[in-house]
Parts: sequence; structure tokens; C-alpha cells
Amino acid sequence: MTSTRTLRAGVWAAALTLPLSVALLAPSAHAVDSAAQPFGSGCSSVPKEGAGSFSGMAKDPVATAASNNPALSTLVTAVKKAGLVDTLNSAKNITVFAPTNAAFAKVPKATLDKVLANKADLTKILTYHVVGQKLTPSQLGNGSFTTLEKGKLTTSGSGTAYKVNKTATVVCGNVPTANATVYIIDSVLMPPDMAGPAK
Repeated sequence: MTSTRTLRAGVWAAALTLPLSVALLAPSAHAVDSAAQPFGSGCSSVPKEGAGSFSGMAKDPVATAASNNPALSTLVTAVKKAGLVDTLNSAKNITVFAPTNAAFAKVPKATLDKVLANKADLTKILTYHVVGQKLTPSQLGNGSFTTLEKGKLTTSGSGTAYKVNKTATVVCGNVPTANATVYIIDSVLMPPDMAGPAK
């Protein structure tokens, strides 16, 4: 009789403990979901619906997704001039640090025109903005990554505030596309061996 009561008590204890365990696990799952959302002040300029919205961009490969975002039209023009549309769209699990139109506007017009007219230099600069793995915000805290251009770029920050190479600010981060994660930035990044002449 005692053993039956003990068994019942054990079953009840297990039954009461299980929901508690599930409840304790739930917040961490929710936290992961929250962390997966795009963040940053620049996200407010992303269209709320249509192909250029977050949900629309998530369905398309990265170069196509960027072409639907009005704030990235200069970048898209550069990608087309460099012949990189197919390269970016067919790549698997990449991260793109995407300069806004305002970022390109910071580059002196003569310098920008010269780069846009030189396919080799343009390709070098654009591929420096691409890392061959999908990066989460937590990886950007104190990161150093090899780009498709083969140079290194660094990231720093926390929460929703991140810098790339200590100069570019992430204005809208963690934007999903079909094959990439995009971090929209407010400055054009220059490969280390080109940084001097481009200033």
C-alpha cells in the first residue's frame, strides 16, 4: 500500500514539474525569436509591404531582394555594373553589408564615378562587403571575418548598436533574404589596400 502511495506521489510530482519545465524553456525560445527580428533606426524606411518589405525580401535571393528596396538602388546599380548579380543570387548562406544610397553619396563624386567605371576595382569593393557565412547579431559583438574579396573586416557593438570597421554604422540589421542575412550600413567599406586612395 505504501509503495502504491509513493508511486502515485511520484507521478503527481512529475506531472506538476513538467509544465514548470516547459514554462522555463519558453522564454528562451521567445528570446531567440525576438533576436531574429530586423533591428535599427533605418528599418523604418523599409517598405511595409510588397517585394521590398522584410517579408518580401525574405523570399528572394539577395541581389534581387536589394533591387526591390529603394534605399539600396545605388548599390544595386553598382552590383549590376560589376556583373555580380548572379554570383550573389546563387551564393549559399552569406552575409552582405549593404551601403545605403546615402552611404554612396558620402563618397566624392569623382571617386565614385571612377570606381563605377573600373570593373576590377568595383568588384573588389563590392565583394569586400560580403562574408561567406550567415552572421547573427551576437557574432558581430567583437568579430573579424574574411570577405569574398579575401580581405578582413571587423565588427563591434552590442544589442542593436553595431559598427563595421569602426566607421560604418549598422542602420538596419539582421534582414533576411532567401540566401543571405543583410546588414544595411551608412558608409561604404573600402578594402584595406584601397582605403588610402579612396579617401
